[in-house]
Amino acid sequence: MEQFYTIQGEGFNTGKAAYFIRLGGCDVGCHWCDVKESWDVTAHPLQAVEDLVAAVLEYPGRNVVITGGEPLMHNLLPLTQALKAAGCQTWLETSGAHPLSGQWDWLCVSPKKFKKPLPQVLAAAHELKVVVFNESDFTWAEEHAGLVAETARLYLQPEWSRAARVTPALIEYVKQHPQWQVSLQTHKYLDIP
Repeated sequence: MEQFYTIQGEGFNTGKAAYFIRLGGCDVGCHWCDVKESWDVTAHPLQAVEDLVAAVLEYPGRNVVITGGEPLMHNLLPLTQALKAAGCQTWLETSGAHPLSGQWDWLCVSPKKFKKPLPQVLAAAHELKVVVFNESDFTWAEEHAGLVAETARLYLQPEWSRAARVTPALIEYVKQHPQWQVSLQTHKYLDIP
C-alpha cells in the first residue's frame, strides 16, 4: 500500500529509525483503524520483492517494519529473506490472526477482539501490545499475556481517539501491574508520518 522512512513511534523499538512497508489487505477490521484504506487488498498493486528491498537501501537505516493492514495475509518469507540478505533487521507488526510466515528479528503482536490471534503466533511474539479502548481491555490484555513467552515485553497503549479517557486508568493499571509498560503513539504526538 505504501512505504516510507520514518521513526518507529510505539512499542519496544520507539524512537528508532525504520523503513515501513505497509501491505494492503486486512480482514480484522478494527473500528479505530487509522489506515482503513489498507483493508482492500485489490486496491494496491503488487510490487516485486527486489524493488521493495532497493527502496529500503536508499536510506541509511536498516530496520524494516512490515505492517498493514494485516501483513500475515501474505507469505512474507521471500520478502524477509531478501531483506535479511541485504543486511536489514526485520520487524513485524501483526494482529496474529493468520499463520506466521517470514524470518523475524522482532515480532510485535497486537491482538484484536474482532479476529483473535493464533496461539502459535502469540508464542513467537517478542512483544505483546494491547490497545486499550475500554477498561475491559485490561482483562483482555491479561488473557493474552498468559499466552506469550515469559521473555515477551508487555505493553498497554491507549487508543488514540480515547487517550484522554483511558490513559489515567492505564497508568494506574501499570503501577499496580508492573510487568506491563505504557506504550504511546509518539509519532502522533510529534506529527511524524
